[in-house]
Amino acid sequence: MSETCRDVVVVGAGPTGLALAIALRQYGLDVAVLEKEPHTKREVRASIMWQRALEVLRDLGCADKFVGGGLPLRQAEVYVRGHRVGGHEMSVSHTLFPEPLSIEQIATEQLLTERLGELDTTVSWESEAVDVRLYADAAEVDVRGPNGRAETIASRWVVGCEGAHSLVRKALGVPFEGECRTGLQAVQINAEPDWKYAYRPDTSYFFFERRVCLIASPRPGGGYRFFAFVSDPDPALVAPPDAEEMRELIARAAHDAALRLTPTQPLWLNRARFHDRIAASLREGPAMLVGDSAHMWAPIGGRGLNTGLRGAHNLAWKLAAVHHGWARDTLLDTYSTEQRAAATEIMRQMRHNVTELPPAPATLAAMRLALPALMAGERFSGRGRILLSDLARHHRKSALSADGAGRAALRAGDRMPDLPVTEGGHRRRLHDLLSYGRWTALLVHGRSTGDGADLEAAAAAVDRALARHALPAEVFHVRPGHRDTGRLSSGTLYLMRPDGHIGLRAPAADSRALQDYLHTWFTLK
Repeated sequence: MSETCRDVVVVGAGPTGLALAIALRQYGLDVAVLEKEPHTKREVRASIMWQRALEVLRDLGCADKFVGGGLPLRQAEVYVRGHRVGGHEMSVSHTLFPEPLSIEQIATEQLLTERLGELDTTVSWESEAVDVRLYADAAEVDVRGPNGRAETIASRWVVGCEGAHSLVRKALGVPFEGECRTGLQAVQINAEPDWKYAYRPDTSYFFFERRVCLIASPRPGGGYRFFAFVSDPDPALVAPPDAEEMRELIARAAHDAALRLTPTQPLWLNRARFHDRIAASLREGPAMLVGDSAHMWAPIGGRGLNTGLRGAHNLAWKLAAVHHGWARDTLLDTYSTEQRAAATEIMRQMRHNVTELPPAPATLAAMRLALPALMAGERFSGRGRILLSDLARHHRKSALSADGAGRAALRAGDRMPDLPVTEGGHRRRLHDLLSYGRWTALLVHGRSTGDGADLEAAAAAVDRALARHALPAEVFHVRPGHRDTGRLSSGTLYLMRPDGHIGLRAPAADSRALQDYLHTWFTLK
């Protein structure tokens, strides 16, 4: 048996494992990625990237390739019992990625694998982790490689990204809390329909019928992903549906008896039942959990994939900061608390999501009466767009979020919108000033040009405080752009985390707030 030593072992080369490895490599860590399968998946699986996940992919250096390989989804048409009740716009503002993207998991894994290769790292295919031993500040992973070759990899950290039956989670002894969903199943097919609805590559259809909710979303290869939540009269039936079962279901939900269906290639037919589960902790010493190893629920709208990507994005910069000695070990604990809170919120929302609750007749009648007026209103539509995009998800209750600047639209823990600003006399997008490789201090001036002297002393104090601590950081002086409706408060310091969330919000003149925050989380040089 051979033995090697690495900084991090990532177990599982699905999207979350690949994303985590990319982010860690960007921080210079030596990463081993283990995957028991011989190659990336040949199944299409999750099929949508929401706007916040696209921002994550931008930080990983590969968003452009995703956009080039996917379809932007700009609107949805909603039907109840065959009657159109409204349309729903999908586009949002203040991000470089206004629309969600239709792109299937087979392409997602290929693009992430390519990006990892650009960072001089390859996946160890046909390499199964068979045992994990954890110590106070290290781990060992026994690996069964190609042709049964045995190897032990010693590492400072190990991260489980291998799914519901995670070996790393079992090694931690962490309960996977939750329960099996009963009475509900999801069935799927990728197919070209011959039906009465117009094909528009940027438009999805939602159909609500008795005991079924059907979503038809265009896919990059042509045709649609048909995804239906239906009741589950025979839980013993585990085989995927056939094309005729799906044709009958789609015809009933879409009120198109003449519908014909041609499956696309590669063939995707799937029947799934689910659990709502979350690990009691996502970090124990040198081991962490990400993606389906940490949490899982019904697979509607790619929420598992998108939440897993955001989790990898959250974890990587924290793990790198502790590994490099920039930050105290307690920083890593905030990954567990923040990601568990995010997953718990999504799980709660999914439990009340109308698309996941095949409606009864009374519900359908209420939907037909209420939805036309609701969907015509900007308040309802706008809230729906921002919720789906994941851009409003925040960490306000995290120990890492410190807020001392009074009431405002933006608070510590929020994702910073990509607002228009002026910096150095030039109009900029605020996100152009941020970087996943460092923290960013934003000192906000008023719109007028005559207040610079008021912030000179504050700026000098910020520079001194950051210079004493080990975290990589850069300071920018900005003024709100004309289209900013007051979200950036003048005379305020925003200390931005690498992942684009506000860590500290404080009056610019309050040097003590910044010093205390840095002392809590970071080491001195």
